[in-house]
Amino acid sequence: MEAPRSAPRERDRERSRTTSGSDQVHSWILVTSQVLSAAWRIARASVMPALSLLSATLSYFRSLYLYLGHQLKWWIGYLQRKFKRNLSVEAEVDLLSYCAREWKGEAPRARLMRKAYEELFWRHHVKCVRAVKRDNYDALRSVLFQIFSQGLSFPSWMKEKDIVKLPEKLLFSQGCNWIQQYSFGPEKYTGSNVFGKLRKCVELLKLQWTEFSGMRDHHKRGSMCNSLFSDAILECKLYEALKFLMLYQVTEAYEQMKTNKVIPSLFRLLFSRESSPDPLSFMMNHLNSIGDTCGLDQIDMFILGYSLQVKIKVFRLFKFNSRDFAVCYPEEPLREWPEISLLTENGHQYHIPVF
Repeated sequence: MEAPRSAPRERDRERSRTTSGSDQVHSWILVTSQVLSAAWRIARASVMPALSLLSATLSYFRSLYLYLGHQLKWWIGYLQRKFKRNLSVEAEVDLLSYCAREWKGEAPRARLMRKAYEELFWRHHVKCVRAVKRDNYDALRSVLFQIFSQGLSFPSWMKEKDIVKLPEKLLFSQGCNWIQQYSFGPEKYTGSNVFGKLRKCVELLKLQWTEFSGMRDHHKRGSMCNSLFSDAILECKLYEALKFLMLYQVTEAYEQMKTNKVIPSLFRLLFSRESSPDPLSFMMNHLNSIGDTCGLDQIDMFILGYSLQVKIKVFRLFKFNSRDFAVCYPEEPLREWPEISLLTENGHQYHIPVF
């Protein structure tokens, strides 16, 4: 009868051992959890500042990278502008390719321009075009570039006179003290030093023209033209010298007209206009604006051709299919005068055709 009483005690002891084991496991879990929690708090306390520092460092280097990239881009652009030749007369481009690029679509003007360019190519044998910088000097630039690139010699009247002394000649010999109101294109400079500035401009023109006309190597002339026509300051001085030579010729013609001498018809036309009855009016109302607010008009082109003793042939594409498609300035030049050609799409901006 003892066996039955011992069985409950065994079960109680087994239950006690099970309960004790569960408590022990729970204690271990609790301890482990507390250890891990403490370890995480310690790790977080040390890692979070490190992560914040790493994030701040990465943000700083990112900002530095963007700043240096911006600075590098600016300096690259600056150096490119500084050392790249900013040619005011571009390299030759195939004429029909240029036309196709500039005049797309089926608008009436685009179709007219394409037909005009085809006329230049097939009938007048123009193969290429040199685009000229678009400003109020472009007609003067187109003419002078061709004079230099072709190595044309001085006009005969310039060989007979020292053109550097012409500014003083107008003042002291002909009493043209009004020349102090001469304006240098956009600079609008006037004053007592105008003669010195004009003298330097004319002296530069004489020097450059002498150098180009004495150069027989065509390729060397082309290289020097590219160099000269990438210097805006020198260019402006040359164009102002051309303007002054035009003014000198107008003044000479006016003095001859006062003594009843025969003068070319283009000057009679000039002096018949209300805006240019005399050299002073011509200078104030027309010449001073060239290079600043306007370019050359037709009468100015006549005077320019006469002053430089060149026949300026202009293909006026906007006049396609009319008798005014190709005109010459002056209309009746002396036969020994060399011919240079221009083309214009609107009568205001000029480019250089290449045959």
